[in-house]
Order: sequence, then C-alpha cells, then structure tokens
Amino acid sequence: MKSFYLTDAGIVRKHNEDSVIIIKNAENDYLMAIADGMGGHSAGEVASSIAINYLEKHFKATFRNMSKIDAVNWIRDAVNEINSLIFRYEKSHPESKGMGTTLVMAVLTKEYLLFGNVGDSSGFVMKDAKLHKVTYDHTLVNLLVSAGELTKEEASVHPKKNVLMKALGASVEVDVDIFDCDMDISEILLSSDGLTGMLEREQIEKVLLGDGSVEDKVSKLIQKANNRGGIDNISVAYLVLEEGEDK
Repeated sequence: MKSFYLTDAGIVRKHNEDSVIIIKNAENDYLMAIADGMGGHSAGEVASSIAINYLEKHFKATFRNMSKIDAVNWIRDAVNEINSLIFRYEKSHPESKGMGTTLVMAVLTKEYLLFGNVGDSSGFVMKDAKLHKVTYDHTLVNLLVSAGELTKEEASVHPKKNVLMKALGASVEVDVDIFDCDMDISEILLSSDGLTGMLEREQIEKVLLGDGSVEDKVSKLIQKANNRGGIDNISVAYLVLEEGEDK
C-alpha cells in the first residue's frame, strides 16, 4: 500500500475547516476519512476535528478482525457517536450553535471495502483505469436531479448547489449511507467538495493515471483546484494498492 493525504485552505477562505486522516491498525486494515466542517467562529473546524479525532481513537481501539456485517455496524455506531459528540459540544459552547460537518470514510480489509458517507464529500475507486464515484452527495440539487427536476448541467451552476440535505450535527438522528464496494480495484480516493467543485471527474482521473508518486498526485490535484479558483478548503486522501498485494 502507498497512501498520502493533504488538506489546504484554498485561496479564498482564511482558515481551513476540513480534517483528514489515513491510518492502519495492527492487522493492516485501513481507515481513510475526510470531514468538511461548517459553522461560524471556527466551529466548523471543531466539528470536523471531533469527527476525525474520534474515528482515529475508535479505530485503533476497537477495529480488530471484524466481519463485514460487524464493520457495517461499526461505521453506523461511530457516525451516531460523532453526531452525539457534536451536539454535546454545541450544548456546552453556545457560540458554536449551528456547527456541523460532512463525513466520508473508507474501511479496507483483506476481505472487504466499505464506504460511509454523510453530506457531499466524495469517495471514489479506480477500476480498470477508470475513476468511479461510489458515494452519493446529500445535496438539494442532487435530490432534484434524482427526481428529474434538474439536469446535471443545471445542477452544476445552480445557486443552491451547495445546500446540504444531510450533515453531522444537523439533526439528532443521522442516517449514514454505507456502500459495499467491489474489491477488484487499484486505488481509493476521498475528497472534500473543495476538489470536486473545482475539477470534473475526468480531470481528477487524468491526474491519478499520470506519472508521479502518490504525494505528487495529491499535491497536483490541490494545485489544480486552486488554479481554478480555490474557493473552498480542499482535502484529499489517496491510497494505492500495489500490484501483487492481497487487498
């Protein structure tokens, strides 16, 4: 395995509210996650940090030799606990009222690959030299596209294209999407919408299929997003399965 992650404030925002991580446990299981925070007075940064810090500790402490079913429940329980932690923090810090965060994660073991998603951060896999989006964006425009009320082209320029229908910290009850993914893949990519809002899937794919190390490719993606405006924080987590590996 080769992996790398990076987060950047972009060229418009004054501070970065994204948090990102890639870790592995003693069994060589991997957790990748990105949280894109929202809220004034740096509350978005707090919300995303709560999510990623909890996942890191929880994964290291509890994720061991899990079946796929147990891992699905582990993802659901972790997301519910993060949601509760955000509400608890908000209750004791009134200035942070309204804070929240998206969350996308991938759990990779020898036996399975699972994605979890709440919000509009994205999860992708590379299969047969094609980049495929696994996750579904919980946005107003995506809902309208699914209902046939907007085309994808109209959605891309819609004034409310960033309005979220789901986020951690937005509701006491949270329903995480979980995707059971084909294991016959070569790469995993997670990103915040600071990347996908600036670059088309084909542009991201071209960078990943090009020359360079995993570090070079992640840095190049962020640079390209900034070159196209960099209007939001940009986070990327990237993992490559090396040829001949079991996973």
